[in-house]
Amino acid sequence: MKNTLRLLLATLVALSVGCSKKEVNNSLQPLDGKKSGISAFGSPVGDVVGKITVGYQGWFAANGDGSPINAWWHWTQNWGQSPSSTNNGIKSWPDVRDYSSTFATSWANLGNGQPAKLFSSFTDQTVNTHFLWMQQNGIDAAALQRFNPNGTEGPVRDAITAKVKTAAENYGRKFYIMYDVSGWTNMQSEIKTDWTTKMSAYTSSSAYAKQNGKPVVCIWGFGFNDNNHPWSASVCLDVINWFKNQGCYVIGGVPTHWRTETSDSRPGFLATYSALNMISPWMVGRIGNVNDVDNFYTNVNTPDQAYCNNNGIDYQPCVLPGDLQEHQRAHGDFMWRQFYNMVRVGAQGIYISMFDEYNEGNQIAKTAENSSFIPVGSNFVTLDEDGVACSADYYLRLTGDGGKMLKGLIGLTATRPTAPIVGGGGGAPIGQTITLKSSNNLYVSSENATQAMNANRPAVGGWEQFAVVSAGGGKVALVNGGKYVCSENGTQAMNCNRTAIGPWEQFDWISNGDGTISLRGSNGKYVSSENGTQAMTCNRTTIGATEKFRVNQ
Repeated sequence: MKNTLRLLLATLVALSVGCSKKEVNNSLQPLDGKKSGISAFGSPVGDVVGKITVGYQGWFAANGDGSPINAWWHWTQNWGQSPSSTNNGIKSWPDVRDYSSTFATSWANLGNGQPAKLFSSFTDQTVNTHFLWMQQNGIDAAALQRFNPNGTEGPVRDAITAKVKTAAENYGRKFYIMYDVSGWTNMQSEIKTDWTTKMSAYTSSSAYAKQNGKPVVCIWGFGFNDNNHPWSASVCLDVINWFKNQGCYVIGGVPTHWRTETSDSRPGFLATYSALNMISPWMVGRIGNVNDVDNFYTNVNTPDQAYCNNNGIDYQPCVLPGDLQEHQRAHGDFMWRQFYNMVRVGAQGIYISMFDEYNEGNQIAKTAENSSFIPVGSNFVTLDEDGVACSADYYLRLTGDGGKMLKGLIGLTATRPTAPIVGGGGGAPIGQTITLKSSNNLYVSSENATQAMNANRPAVGGWEQFAVVSAGGGKVALVNGGKYVCSENGTQAMNCNRTAIGPWEQFDWISNGDGTISLRGSNGKYVSSENGTQAMTCNRTTIGATEKFRVNQ
């Protein structure tokens, strides 16, 4: 019955935009029957159909990070000089508490007194942390942006591709190459060479995205009506068909009004767009509030979806968190309305613009929560800008719930289910980074995953900060440096060295009613600080002084 209703709805949508009933019937393809949030049209569920994909820039670097570029790449206007209030290239300030490797800047200290540091995408721990966040929040795939690789930035882009492959494999995520051809003078020949000699090798990875059994490649920028994208329709069609002949499933990042070919699309491109396997129209800068979202749903997304259904093309619309600096986010309501509309229109997949785009302020990656996490005197807008406190990972969690709705794991709802700050697992501060102080007045340390954990530190450094994440079922996990705290099932000293959540990495968060908390492992025993005199354990049957911890004190 549900499939029948979906088919009827899709048919009515198609007919409303001028498709004949015969054409509609010819375009119908069966749904797999399991993913009730996904359109009955188009390709079966794969690595991009029925999935959430994030655009991943991976383009930040820092002086001294060991990268081939050895510069403040994308953090600044003048890459040769340290980031500062007078040399700034970003709109939003990242939350860097989960990174073990950060780099000092010339910005003033943060509002909490900590030095203002930034991460480098060249650092393995950074890429691992990002893909860990994707894993934790059910983000399926990352579209790795690849610009003209033949200039001075080519070596660093090549290196980050290898790092993304490793991280995707480690954290069970998918990735694919997304060529942004903007400004690429010799694109027609050089993109083919780059794929043949370099990028196609990555398709052998278990983590490389496949759709309909074919490796996925995306080309962003064909048909845009500006000087940065000057190619004719025939040139672009040649490149699309070349990739298809290589056995690829080809996605096109196309202008917003690709179908009607108005001002943002070059004329005469509809046949070229129609050669694509999947169409993903660009939306950044087009919408800024919920009313805009609904107008585009009615006037653009609905007829776009109908055209794609009728022509055997998969549809992957963009969903944006909103430009934080422009106050567009409305503590998640703006983004959720887009999820709601794209699921009800029947989109085959969703593309998030973007994961780490701090330059344009539309990132979902962890971002400064409030003024204590941005440089003093700066004008960065923080997540609490409209008076609603939001955890640093809020838009990651919101994306996770949007993915659940797309996949039919939660029902279609116009009401945002994601709380800006979640108390879970007995009041655990899910999504926040915390410290734990033992009864001996010393902090718990991860020991950088090189030895057993201890509660013996007099001050807080990187090893003494833990991200609290949901482990499901009301339980929590603690993360430091991309690794999970492990109870070792109470049979040996605790460690912080696990790359995935299993039973030993899950804890009950217990509020003791006296301002302290305790952690209970899956063995039913409590975590003990051992008063800092030896490595921590998870073997106590009752809560005493050494099994109590103060949070962020």
